[in-house]
Amino acid sequence: MECTVSWTGAMGTRSGMGFVAETGSGHTLVMDGAPDAQRPQEGGLNLAPRPLETLLAGTGGCTAYDVVLILRRGRLDVRACSVKLQAERAEVDPKVFTRIHMHFTGSGRGLPEAAVQRAIDLSHEKYCSASIMLAKTAAVTTSFEVIEV
Repeated sequence: MECTVSWTGAMGTRSGMGFVAETGSGHTLVMDGAPDAQRPQEGGLNLAPRPLETLLAGTGGCTAYDVVLILRRGRLDVRACSVKLQAERAEVDPKVFTRIHMHFTGSGRGLPEAAVQRAIDLSHEKYCSASIMLAKTAAVTTSFEVIEV
């Protein structure tokens, strides 16, 4: 796996804190920093997600992928799956994630709660590389709800 991240500046001016990531699979992802009132020259323009937001989003995508795949392999009628992540960071550098809560919402026909819980557990204990890595610094908790459709 590889990725190249390049500073874009602000519309070619080499100010601002915009970046574009080019992934090994041929896709791009734009990131930007938050505007910084104390040091405007060091802040971003709020044109894209922050780099750590993309890390959190990637973790959500990784675990949701696992959950759907596990449920499908169990021949269950899963129709939708989402996960809302809420994270807290350390107050001092490095401001690592210290707590992450993931709330899954799954919907389908006859989707057993025990199967959803098992899929979430398998993702976090065995398959989701991202959440397993983040669990080295953060307390990761989960909850879920199942909606019958």
